[in-house]
Amino acid sequence: MAAAAVRYLRSAGSPTVAESVEALPRPDLRAVADDERAPVPPAEFRRVLGNFATGVTVITAPPAEGEATPAGFACQSFSALSLDPPLVVFMVGRTSRTWPLIARAGVFCVNVLGADQGELCRSFAVSGADKFAGVDHEPTPVSGSPRLAGAAAWIDCTIQAVHTGGDHLIVVGRVEALGAADGDEPPLLFHRGRFL
Repeated sequence: MAAAAVRYLRSAGSPTVAESVEALPRPDLRAVADDERAPVPPAEFRRVLGNFATGVTVITAPPAEGEATPAGFACQSFSALSLDPPLVVFMVGRTSRTWPLIARAGVFCVNVLGADQGELCRSFAVSGADKFAGVDHEPTPVSGSPRLAGAAAWIDCTIQAVHTGGDHLIVVGRVEALGAADGDEPPLLFHRGRFL
């Protein structure tokens, strides 16, 4: 599994890579033997952890080679990781169709959404559509990843490492540039399956 993540990073290292990168299949991971009861049912896991309110972001990347539009997806699994060096981390499902495009780009921007951007988040949560249709954005200063208009903050990054974590990948980004909007707009929060 780790080798697959390394392949993503290696392919992202060169902007001239022409081969397509496919989404990884869902991993066949077992924490218990077939004759044992799972320690935590998935539905209960989701219900209980839904009590932890999270901020909401959109992770974006410039168009991969051969693609007409940038890549992006809604992500609530994001956090600061390190001050020295400045690192952030986000998690993405291993079956994501957007992740391979971001991996090939080797760069990304974290767009921290404001309280009034719930509909924008929903548009980036769908699969298969042109998520950037009608969305105002401009390139970030270092990576050229889309910085979404109206975002409360943005963090321009290069991919530093990718680690496996069950059915997700843990993506570590080195911060190259960042900024925040002026004003006191509250962030968009997600709690118990809905926006706050």
